[in-house]
Amino acid sequence: MSFQKRMASGEFVILAQMNTPKGVNISEMVNNARRIKERVHGVIIPDMDNGVMRMSAFAGGVLMRQQGLEPVMHVYGRDKNRMALQGDILAAYVLGIQNLVVVRGEGMAAGDHVQAKSVDDLDELSLLQVIRSLEKGADMAGFELDGNPSFTVGCTFGAYVDDQTLDQEMEKAQKKIEAGAQFILTPSVFDMDRFASFLKKAKGLGVPIIPTVFLLKTVGIARYMATYEPGAFIPEHLIKRMRQSKNREMEGFVIAGETIKHLKSLVQGVQIVTLGWEHRLPTILDYAEV
Repeated sequence: MSFQKRMASGEFVILAQMNTPKGVNISEMVNNARRIKERVHGVIIPDMDNGVMRMSAFAGGVLMRQQGLEPVMHVYGRDKNRMALQGDILAAYVLGIQNLVVVRGEGMAAGDHVQAKSVDDLDELSLLQVIRSLEKGADMAGFELDGNPSFTVGCTFGAYVDDQTLDQEMEKAQKKIEAGAQFILTPSVFDMDRFASFLKKAKGLGVPIIPTVFLLKTVGIARYMATYEPGAFIPEHLIKRMRQSKNREMEGFVIAGETIKHLKSLVQGVQIVTLGWEHRLPTILDYAEV
């Protein structure tokens, strides 16, 4: 069953994020994909995430298709103007990439090409509107297409630190849905009580909510995120649990698996993010018993 059909039928979906290589050696990405082929329902392919130059997401999406996995590709306006974006979206469809997530591209300051210039011709809302227009058979200039694509399109929910920013992000999400978004990817979930409170409001958006399950590789990473990323909200008891574990590395996998188990009764899917440890995705899935 395709990702689109699973979403439409209300079945639980598991998405795994997988970056393309920085180079042309695809062996690791292909091997990682093969390890999870029968265990996930889609692979999310970022496009030069965090401002780091990598092989394009198009290549990653095609590779996933070749391995029998369904790609879900990031699109954003940081690096390309409206003509290039429209051309890429049409190309994605022809290449068999029929699931998109419109995201906000991160700034270049923290990337590896800090002198690169951002384009930002289209924002998230505009890009969603463009995709809808292409699906209806016309480009941004109003010219008719010779054959139009059809996509399952998602968007992201921004991080928030208080009720005020939550309401602001909720308003933005509503506009994205009105512009064509069919599901929402949320920031990483660590505090279940806080997420349950968020979910009460988010369910009013009327589309599937897919939270991110982020692998905490070390206590240091957990502490850093809790201190310097206010929107992460990593509970102190979780950090203490990792620090006191006899096997700290494995504890992160256990926590990720438990999180997926818990979320399965609350939402329609999860996105698993490991940031370079895609080879350990099967371990998380084992602990999640999926």
